[in-house]
Amino acid sequence: MPVITLTSDYGMLDHRVAAIKGSLIQLNPNSNIVDISHEITAYNLLQTAYILRNSYFNFPKESIHIVSVDSFFHKDRKNLLVKADGHYFIVADNGLMSLVFHDQKPEAIYEITINNRFDDDVKFASTDIFAPVAAHLNNGGLPELIGRKIKNYKEIKLPVSSFNEPEKMLIGEVMYIDQFGNCVTNISKTSFDKTAVAYKNFEINIRNIFLKNINRKYTDIITDWKKETDYIGKASAIFNAQELLEITIYKGNHKSGANSLFGLKVGDKIYIQFD
Repeated sequence: MPVITLTSDYGMLDHRVAAIKGSLIQLNPNSNIVDISHEITAYNLLQTAYILRNSYFNFPKESIHIVSVDSFFHKDRKNLLVKADGHYFIVADNGLMSLVFHDQKPEAIYEITINNRFDDDVKFASTDIFAPVAAHLNNGGLPELIGRKIKNYKEIKLPVSSFNEPEKMLIGEVMYIDQFGNCVTNISKTSFDKTAVAYKNFEINIRNIFLKNINRKYTDIITDWKKETDYIGKASAIFNAQELLEITIYKGNHKSGANSLFGLKVGDKIYIQFD
């Protein structure tokens, strides 16, 4: 039986996550439900895309992903079932899918019409619309039965890094800050390598603090493990598992990590100067 995952910006204090799970279990008592995250900042699609893009593929093919971020019902906004990379995604048509799959086309897009009610009767899209669609698929139902096939969903432009040739500078920005205060940028290893091949040296400028090396692991900053504690609080840059430049503090956290030390927030610029 396929896995159903839940991702939302609802947090765990309120009733909403429990309501979704209860609805799914009523529709199919054998539902296999897994939480991805419910701590996404309210309505933050870029953060959602980063988390979802880097987690969904670890689940079995044909898994069903309910994404309740910026998903409150409005009669003028579609709700979608998207099949992409062998997985199903149930979302509002808010541009999220274009961020998750910015580099590939979906296999199919359906506008959800199954269990449609009068507008005033849709109180909570996640239980009134998303859960029945997930249960339908989970019970072996065909996606074609939940709505009409359409060609496109709403698109949002993903922020990309750029190279300023006169200044010999690669310019990116922070697009995600994790639990440890690590600041993930949109500068990929591919774009860095493509630029760096023409130059001998580089330095990363973060609020006039300069880093001259990029590591492969968080622990590469340590050269003497007998003095490992001396490195706590030291800044470094790595290419993370997603091959994106990340600014990190060794054994930092959200209060003492790179975001705090450098005063960084999502959208702040990161500069790599070449010479």
